[in-house]
Amino acid sequence: MSDLRDQGAPRPSTTELAFDIFHRIIAIFCLIAGLRYWSLLIGVAEQGAWRFDLLPVHWKIAAASLAVLWPVAGIGLWMIVSWGPVVWLVAALTEIAMHGLFPELYGNDWLIIGTHVAVAILYGVFRIVLYFSKRSDEQVE
Repeated sequence: MSDLRDQGAPRPSTTELAFDIFHRIIAIFCLIAGLRYWSLLIGVAEQGAWRFDLLPVHWKIAAASLAVLWPVAGIGLWMIVSWGPVVWLVAALTEIAMHGLFPELYGNDWLIIGTHVAVAILYGVFRIVLYFSKRSDEQVE
């Protein structure tokens, strides 16, 4: 019985801990993005110029969707559940499509596009490193 208590739960590696922190940092930014969209839609920001009833139809669809997607993605990333990155990806691809494919409707915002691409690349690097570290751990055992 003492052997079981001495072993304890397996401790996460440094990479796993960094990946969890990465999830939480991105979650905070997702929640901020969601709050930004909500503040625009209800007329708190920009002196009410972006209120929902004043927006053109294409912005109504995009802003209302992102006002829901960003907080949901933030919650999923904060809880480190499997659907969190998926919802983040949907929201990020939506904004990339808005500003990259339809700049005449939504404007060019290369900072948003670049940020989403950088986060996606960093997420991919984390996943690859975690995959190979787990694979090497399995081969050692």
